[in-house]
Amino acid sequence: MRLDNLRIVVTGASSGIGEAITERCRSEGARLFLTGRREDVDHPADGYVPGDLNDESFVDDLAHRAAEAMGGVDVVVLNHGLQSGGPLTETTHAEAKNVLDSNLLSAFLMMKHFAPVMPDAGGSFVCVGSRLGTVATPGQTLYSAAKGGLIMLAKGAAIEWASRNIRVNVVAPGLTATPTIEASFRRRPDPEAYRRERASQIPLQRLATPKEVADSVVFLASPESSYITGAVLPVDGGYTAF
Repeated sequence: MRLDNLRIVVTGASSGIGEAITERCRSEGARLFLTGRREDVDHPADGYVPGDLNDESFVDDLAHRAAEAMGGVDVVVLNHGLQSGGPLTETTHAEAKNVLDSNLLSAFLMMKHFAPVMPDAGGSFVCVGSRLGTVATPGQTLYSAAKGGLIMLAKGAAIEWASRNIRVNVVAPGLTATPTIEASFRRRPDPEAYRRERASQIPLQRLATPKEVADSVVFLASPESSYITGAVLPVDGGYTAF
């Protein structure tokens, strides 16, 4: 039980990687408090509060509700975000703002309001970023900028809060077989050919599974990584090793 009795908050917990993180944390003995955009989610074993993480009053209230429900917060997993692509010159200001808010500024709000409710002994933030936070690709410029900003937010917070023993790290997944990605593949004229094409760009020749990303989150949330802070852990099948 690597997370035995750790009090963990998970954002974006309703599906995909977030659901896998929730299941893995629960299986390792964690106590959970969850949030996500969807309201039609049933988590009978955990607290679940839907809401908008770009709303500072909601995030402030969420931090206090989670701390009250569990008697404190030891770990926060920032798994939420929004991917939106397209040519840079065709991206509207509103679309750009939405991507930056959803991936970067909402993470800032979570850190700002959850660090104060962590115990004197310290705590941990695990940010779920992306391989595109460290490499660029056409059509994903704003998303890459947001995830790159998340990495630097995490590194800065790791230094700022080191004296409080609050660790801040990033998991950077590559292409992962989530329901959203699988649905996008099925919309292609030849889904299997497109899957093979995408997999061929990855040294391990396959997509990640949500569980593999969740396993890395569990490691960075657990005492096993107690001397790791300000790190970016690629979970991308070797994509960023080129």
